[in-house]
Amino acid sequence: MSDTEHWPGFDREKTAQVLEADGLIDRRVRRTRQTLHETLMRLTVERGYDEVTVADIAAAADVGRSTFYAHFTDKDDLLRSAVGTLRCALMQQHAAAGIDGGGPDRILGFSQFMTAHLAEQRILYKALMRGRAGPILLDFIRHALCDIVRAELAPGMKSTNAPLDDELTVQFLVGGYMSVLTWWLDRGGKEPPELIESGFRQMALNGLSIKSATSAP
Repeated sequence: MSDTEHWPGFDREKTAQVLEADGLIDRRVRRTRQTLHETLMRLTVERGYDEVTVADIAAAADVGRSTFYAHFTDKDDLLRSAVGTLRCALMQQHAAAGIDGGGPDRILGFSQFMTAHLAEQRILYKALMRGRAGPILLDFIRHALCDIVRAELAPGMKSTNAPLDDELTVQFLVGGYMSVLTWWLDRGGKEPPELIESGFRQMALNGLSIKSATSAP
């Protein structure tokens, strides 16, 4: 199985479900976009993102360049579309995880599946992080996780200074996680994802406890 088939956003069945659920495009258009998404990911792993051209993508996907431009303005637009589909899939996966309880456990619920998911995609991640694709990917991950944490910020965690403190909590958790994640993956993801996730969770919980203690009257 290819690297792209493991990633929920580029899994054929799950991608189809996301796009059809949104009701944005018909089946034929969906298939074309899905094929272009997968082709970009495959060529990125093989050659590097910066070395792949629109002509390369169109040829490998067996579509005309006019067809490509009917769907996307350029290669970066295609990449944003691909990671946008992944974002929808990750949001659905988080919602379906059924994390019990509230407070810190619910807020930190993203870390387990996200860490395991990117551990499986080390080769694709490494390829995407080279060149212009890196900032697009990191920006996607950061915004997706911020959305998840904001949605899960339980009433019990809110402070009297909300929304400022709520957003500080979001940025603290996501920023810390992104730093740990990039450090780990840039080193080759040598440690088990469970070890990285548990270490992040412990430090994040300590940080939330300190924040709660210092903000108490």
